Amino acid sequence: MGEYDEKETCGTICLKYLLFSFNFFFWLAGGAVMAVGVWTLVEKSDYISLLSSGIYAATAYILVIAGAIVMVTGILGCCATFKEQRQLLRVYFVLLLCIFLLEILAGILAYIYYQQLNDELKQNLRETMTSKYKRVGEERVTEAVNKLQQEFKCCGSNNSQDWQGSEWVRTPEAGGRQVPDSCCKTITPRCGMRDHPSNIYKVEGGCITKLENFILEHLRIIGAVGIGIACVQIIGMIFTCCLYRSLKSEPY
Repeated sequence: MGEYDEKETCGTICLKYLLFSFNFFFWLAGGAVMAVGVWTLVEKSDYISLLSSGIYAATAYILVIAGAIVMVTGILGCCATFKEQRQLLRVYFVLLLCIFLLEILAGILAYIYYQQLNDELKQNLRETMTSKYKRVGEERVTEAVNKLQQEFKCCGSNNSQDWQGSEWVRTPEAGGRQVPDSCCKTITPRCGMRDHPSNIYKVEGGCITKLENFILEHLRIIGAVGIGIACVQIIGMIFTCCLYRSLKSEPY
């Protein structure tokens, strides 16, 4: 009987340290997940204003929330492990399960958006660029378009000819420009008046394909991070169940 208790105690100690190690790496992973979400919202928030659907932004917000909960859960898991309290372990397991479900939701949203992204960009990007550029109250779209064309070295949605149908080009504010100055390879005042390939990104293609490839690549990163953390969580939930079973019931 004593030998059985000794084995049980040894097993419990091993589980404790395994779960503690898991929580440490889980806490670091939570920081990584939150960083990916924050990076999407802060660094690439301009491009979100060019999309009619809110799914891309929603996926990033879910990652931020999940990452924050992961970090709190990691600390709670360490406390539950060393205090050996079944009640804390139950709370910890429920939080792991909630995070797991959040990440599955983010993965589903990313997959759905992955499928419909091409159609959305084809239907909306050209209209957004030509009808909202330089309009009062659409400053974020204007900044996003300028940043998009400079960062991806492109001009217009499909090509530079898209700007011929722009409302802005026909206004006095355009000052005779045929394309925005952000289409120019080297930006100088009123450089958009000359649409020669040596001056603007005319033969490099439109922005729609480049923006689509960028977002798809980012969705793959989000998906990979979510799947990786979800797999780690399954291991953590197994460890938690094993430790919970090995502990004696708390006295009342």
